[in-house]
Amino acid sequence: MDKISAMKPSNTSVLLIYTGGTIGMFENPETGALENFDFEQLQKQVPELQKFPISIDSYQFNPPIDSSDMNPDAWRKIVKVVSDNYDRYTGFVVLHGTDTMAYTASALSFMLEDLGKPVILTGSQLPIGVLRTDGKENLITSIEIAAACHPDGRPMVPEVCVLFENHLMRGNRTTKLNAENFNAFRSYNYPHLAEIGIHIKYDFMQIHREKTPLRLHPHYLLDTNVAILKLFPGIQENVVDAILSIPGLKAVVLETYGSGNAPLSEWFLSRLRRATQEGMVIVNVTQCSAGSVEMERYETGYYLQQVGVVSGYDTTTESAVTKLMFLLGHNYAPEEVRRLMQKPIAGEITL
Repeated sequence: MDKISAMKPSNTSVLLIYTGGTIGMFENPETGALENFDFEQLQKQVPELQKFPISIDSYQFNPPIDSSDMNPDAWRKIVKVVSDNYDRYTGFVVLHGTDTMAYTASALSFMLEDLGKPVILTGSQLPIGVLRTDGKENLITSIEIAAACHPDGRPMVPEVCVLFENHLMRGNRTTKLNAENFNAFRSYNYPHLAEIGIHIKYDFMQIHREKTPLRLHPHYLLDTNVAILKLFPGIQENVVDAILSIPGLKAVVLETYGSGNAPLSEWFLSRLRRATQEGMVIVNVTQCSAGSVEMERYETGYYLQQVGVVSGYDTTTESAVTKLMFLLGHNYAPEEVRRLMQKPIAGEITL
């Protein structure tokens, strides 16, 4: 583990966890090729880190993982690093590729039960060594938030969050919406936890906080027998049947239209009914970026309820997928998984 020698040592400290991604890439001045994270190189590229009156340490995945290759084993590794170092640091900053950041943030929100310290995920659209990079500001702001405490010592934001382009968002409410702009992430169905301008303005009404500090309970059990079924006009019976018939499949995130609507074709409803009767958990989420599933609103939603499909309310697909992995990993019975999918356990849905 590398360490920056703080100019003004204090009891406040932050651990940077580099998993991979664009933010940790540096251009070799001789070859022009992009090379992976090196903490000494990071200090040269971001000399502002030396101005923090705190201790900053780093932990590096070796080898780094491209965001597209992120998987539950890597989530477990992040949880282990946070858990093993939980009492040593004020907060944690996870440097991560953008493509799957919302999945990782969602998974960590469930796996780090009773979290009482900040775990801030951030990244960049351009490597941190590039002149116009967005990585420098994202990194500096994430460290500042991870280290921020109230006068009584309580962390400002004891949650898993995503920090990107001047917005601090609840991790399990985010989704990546843009591959080109610096403003790559949105939290459509939940207010931002903080806005970053000249000052960092926290919205304490929206930040989760336990009345009594609890001990962190890390979880490592995940079951990946989950699939996503996105509806579209003209979807064929054999396509739906092929997905629902996958050997070992235990749960499906059903991406429906609007406020939770789907075809009323007899074959479609019949196939869903058979799957739920056989113990499969099917969760209804909307394809829309914003809004909530309201299965009581239209006839189509009512029929989905009748065949055993449960509402995901305003959860994101990323959150629904990782929450199902988490619940199935703990061997809950299908009925209990259905019940918990309709209940917020980490602030992921609004009822």
